[in-house]
Amino acid sequence: MSKEITSREKDYSQWYNDLIIKAGLADYSAVRGCMVIKPYGFALWENMRDQLDKRFKETGHQNAYFPLFIPKSFLSKEAAHVEGFAKECAVVTHYRLMNDPEGNGIIVDPDAKLEEELIVRPTSETIIWNTYKTWIQSYRDLPLLINQWANVVRWEMRTRLFLRTTEFLWQEGHTAHATRQEAIDETIQMLNVYAEFAEEWMAMPVIKGVKSINERFAGAEDTYCIEAMMQDGKALQAGTSHFLGQNFAKAFDVKFSDKENKLDYVWATSWGVSTRLIGALVMAHSDDDGLVLPPKLAPIQVVIVPIYKGDDQKKLVDEKVKLLIEDFKALGVSVKYDDDDSRRPGWKFAEYEMKGVPVRIAIGARDIANNVAEVARRDTKTKEPVSLDGLANTVYTLLNDIQENIYNKAKTFRDAHITIANTWDKFVKLLDEKTGFISAHWDGTAETEEKIKELTKATIRCIPLNNIKEEGKCILTGRPSGERVLFARAY
Repeated sequence: MSKEITSREKDYSQWYNDLIIKAGLADYSAVRGCMVIKPYGFALWENMRDQLDKRFKETGHQNAYFPLFIPKSFLSKEAAHVEGFAKECAVVTHYRLMNDPEGNGIIVDPDAKLEEELIVRPTSETIIWNTYKTWIQSYRDLPLLINQWANVVRWEMRTRLFLRTTEFLWQEGHTAHATRQEAIDETIQMLNVYAEFAEEWMAMPVIKGVKSINERFAGAEDTYCIEAMMQDGKALQAGTSHFLGQNFAKAFDVKFSDKENKLDYVWATSWGVSTRLIGALVMAHSDDDGLVLPPKLAPIQVVIVPIYKGDDQKKLVDEKVKLLIEDFKALGVSVKYDDDDSRRPGWKFAEYEMKGVPVRIAIGARDIANNVAEVARRDTKTKEPVSLDGLANTVYTLLNDIQENIYNKAKTFRDAHITIANTWDKFVKLLDEKTGFISAHWDGTAETEEKIKELTKATIRCIPLNNIKEEGKCILTGRPSGERVLFARAY
């Protein structure tokens, strides 16, 4: 099966597309720019969603749902916001179809034009803050901590499965607070939630930082982000958390009376991650033989493949596997027994390697007689006989080892691809030859940032939160700079 996948070295982009399709994560759809998430891919998203949702609720947030359609006038109330999304919006202008009087199928009924056009949700700040106006009157109503799981539409010309599609799934948190500091604390708290999830569950090391003005979310005062490194040396923004200040509260006149009965605008945040995380997971860990999935998120953590000849051996293996499955389930391990007799064991081995199942167990009548089973790891592609006594506990420990190993491998790669550049020539050379994050000085102006992007296609991924102040000179202009930022070419 791996022969049907283009190698990473030959064509990384094609390798990614081949792997998404071959591993059964997603498929292309009849709607240009949109994808179909297949059951295996959606199971992966559900595991991500469930863990994130648990963390959101542990930090006091509640789920709600807001309309898919947003009145056009709402978007125009916050100038920077509408400018940021205007080119990506899908617009609904009519509400009815009709049969073509000339017999050419279905047409839009010209008499069914909407009084006001509706925008298909690109993000929900405007519709939510219009609603919050009726929910918030007093400090007793704050903080208001709401999250929604939804789909959004951003009209994309160049798409790639999971990474950039016209429609995608995500969550978006929207919170309201009584003070500026409370909102900033919320913004950073949710950034930390994303970072911990990425590292502990996705086994993907990330750098936490603040976006530059050019890269900031439209309508935000500050955008915080987590940035990850893919195996081709490109960066990927894996999550964002925005401090919105009072911008949307002022745009939608959302005020509250404080304890002294004085009116003030509330302070806001928004934050989100999307199905783009699946693309990040694939590109951070997988290889030329298929997916490599961290056990904590893998839809199937352990697959058991029987080896037998004849009904008597199959019955013996079936009975033993039934007991093993009970042991695995008692430990909370997701296990599949593939006893489909229409496929040979070798085919199954290749299939589950392609799907990135962390542990594969092969067991036959002879193995049972010897009280062992063959246990294979997907991350290292090693296998060894393991005693059937306490097999589930042994594999449970192994799954934790695999999770840690996948993270360490990704972190070693990421750390090896963070390089300092003090001159323009070295900066360009590193981008072209080594790739990765380039730590360099920048003069702090949007014009210089845009010029660097124009010349190299590299952007400022973030200003790291743990940055050490350091006097230097901008790599492009030579003007003074007080700290380094991280540049990279990115998805």
